[in-house]
Amino acid sequence: MLKYLPEMKDENLIVGLETSDDAAVYRLNEEQALIQTLDFFTPVVDDPFTFGQVAAANSLSDVYAMGGKPLLAMNIVCFPNCLDPSVLKEILLGGADKVKEAGALLVGGHSVEDDEPKYGLSVSGLVHPDKVLANVGAKPGDMLILTKPLGLGIINTAIKASLTDDDQYKGAVHTMATLNKYSIEALEGIEIHACTDITGFGLIGHSIEMAEGSKVSIEIDSAAIPILEGAVDFAQMGIIPGGMYTNKKYMVHKVENRGADEAMEDIMYDPQTSGGLLIALPEKEADKAIQILREKNPTKFAVIGRVMEADEKTVYLK
Repeated sequence: MLKYLPEMKDENLIVGLETSDDAAVYRLNEEQALIQTLDFFTPVVDDPFTFGQVAAANSLSDVYAMGGKPLLAMNIVCFPNCLDPSVLKEILLGGADKVKEAGALLVGGHSVEDDEPKYGLSVSGLVHPDKVLANVGAKPGDMLILTKPLGLGIINTAIKASLTDDDQYKGAVHTMATLNKYSIEALEGIEIHACTDITGFGLIGHSIEMAEGSKVSIEIDSAAIPILEGAVDFAQMGIIPGGMYTNKKYMVHKVENRGADEAMEDIMYDPQTSGGLLIALPEKEADKAIQILREKNPTKFAVIGRVMEADEKTVYLK
């Protein structure tokens, strides 16, 4: 629906609505630019503290995707009066835990009564105006690194159906609650052409945004993608969130599948909660980046594809 909003023009607005980027960026002075973002959603796990952690990590991710550091965070809360206030307390404590880990300050927020709990953060961050990362700027020949495994939407669907085992549950929670802080800080000094985090539109949807904004095409190697334990099996069983079907319906005409099997294709369309970063960087930087991430990245990651000259389709799967 953003296409119906008037275009905002300002000489200091570095990133606005135009490319559906992860956050807005506004130049304050020659040394500082403000990053502003907001995100919240309904529970993906039963434990309220864990839900707070995951929702906060997801909200903070947009700042990291822009190359910045979070500064201030404010709670956004919807909560029903039929639940015990102790549940809300745990959600807020979980969120505060991740804000503290990010090195930011939690300074208040706003709550409303609602039939279903929802939680997230409005986050302000800072970045040097010359070091802003965006979801545009990828160049032909770039390699693509994904910093977290896929399959979160599928595993979360299986969790709700009580189908996961302990390892599958813990793997998903660990991935969702891990801040993208660690991967982006680890790559400081590495030349990065484009960056975005993988959330509701899935890997394919966010790859399409990057490709279209950069006026290129992208090839994804399905065999190289890191996958959460159990995700392939659940996908083959049809344990798939409705958002996957929505994503595929609206994006499939921009995609050519040259070899990925059905389960892997579903995983690539799968909407992610607090997913990893998709980073486009020069091929000459890829080996160095992989070595750094091998030492410092707390989740599974991989080089999953490359950037091509613009072709008939936007994304090619192999």
